[in-house]
Amino acid sequence: MPTPDTSAPPQSTVRTAFAGLIGNVLEWFDYAVFGYFTNEIGANFFPSADPTAQQLKAYIAFAIGFGARPIGSLILGPIGDRVGRRAILTLSIAIMGGATLAIGFLPTYAQVGVLAPVLLFAMRLIQGFSLGGEFTGSMVYTTELARPGMRGLVSSSTAAGTTLGFILGSGSAALIISLLDAQQRISWGWRIPFVVSVILCITGLLLRRGIRETEEGEKAAIRRPPLGQSLAADWRPMVQTFGIVALTNAAYYLTFNFAGEYRKGHPTPDQPDFQWITTVMLFVVLIVKPLGGWLSDHVGRRRMMLVLTIVMMAVGYYALRLMVAGTGTDFLLGQLIFGVPIGLALGLQGAMVVEIFPLRTRVTSMSLAYSVTLALAGGVAPLVAKWLLDSLHLGVASVYYYAMVYGVIGVVILLSMKETNKLPLNE
Repeated sequence: MPTPDTSAPPQSTVRTAFAGLIGNVLEWFDYAVFGYFTNEIGANFFPSADPTAQQLKAYIAFAIGFGARPIGSLILGPIGDRVGRRAILTLSIAIMGGATLAIGFLPTYAQVGVLAPVLLFAMRLIQGFSLGGEFTGSMVYTTELARPGMRGLVSSSTAAGTTLGFILGSGSAALIISLLDAQQRISWGWRIPFVVSVILCITGLLLRRGIRETEEGEKAAIRRPPLGQSLAADWRPMVQTFGIVALTNAAYYLTFNFAGEYRKGHPTPDQPDFQWITTVMLFVVLIVKPLGGWLSDHVGRRRMMLVLTIVMMAVGYYALRLMVAGTGTDFLLGQLIFGVPIGLALGLQGAMVVEIFPLRTRVTSMSLAYSVTLALAGGVAPLVAKWLLDSLHLGVASVYYYAMVYGVIGVVILLSMKETNKLPLNE
């Protein structure tokens, strides 16, 4: 059995942060690109005379990736608990990189018929599977290696990686939209970001070579408790995870994935380039995420998360209405007033969720809880919003009420919790 190695020199905070960041850049670059090209992907893999039905099927493919995350959590999570945090970080990025590259070369429906969407769904399942271990595995890794007073700031590097991935994805989409006409984008332009992503995969594998194992990871590998009993015993932090992250992730995907794609599908005569607006606003989110982690180290994560949840509920309807039905300036303003509290919340959530789970099977239990939450809240948010607006014609208020259900649950759960900042990670 492995024994904890206390003789190894400490790993620098910067390297720890970059180790957590890089894999999530790749993971969320793909998710962003897929979301931004749902129109083009729908045209290639789901031929239909009804553009709305075509796009809904593409959103289903988008959501399927989130549905596979819990499976990845149950299979990859034990690797992080029983072999080590380093192992799961290396394996997950390799799986995601291969599946993302494959999407860029998939045949279309016109070439191979129904096999095309089947292959697309399969690649999305593989991507979701890998993400079930990558995102939460890197949150555990960075939080465990951080000093107690810096957990929020260091762990926010994982959240920053997701935004960098979205920025690269949004910027790539904006560039392709600017340089290519609609027919070129549908024919081959949408494939470019998926193929180019292999650069991120190779970079991530190189950066993660030789990173240090956490002391908690070494202890967990020695203990090896029964998985089923540990998962059952962790029901409380699993429920708390839903309350902490559900609203934030639903709001994030509605703001930075769905809104711009929805406006692209409903053009107006003076329509601005919503993709570039989204890309610029994602830089704002990138800045406020570390700020959220740093503030939570000083004022308390539970207190700060409760305030931010209430703020998101207060501004949500106004922000969604500006994005879905306003001018270009309105769209930018809507993303700003919703994006700042979203970014602050995402910056602190990584450390907060890690802190509430016990050591014995931390990666598995946390990954499962987080993955189920994102599948229920974040992954289906664009699909539900599209269905409410274009199929049921219920208006923006229906999308707001859908998202705010998660907010009400979050407030109730957060009120029942204690502060997490001072909780030990080695028990």
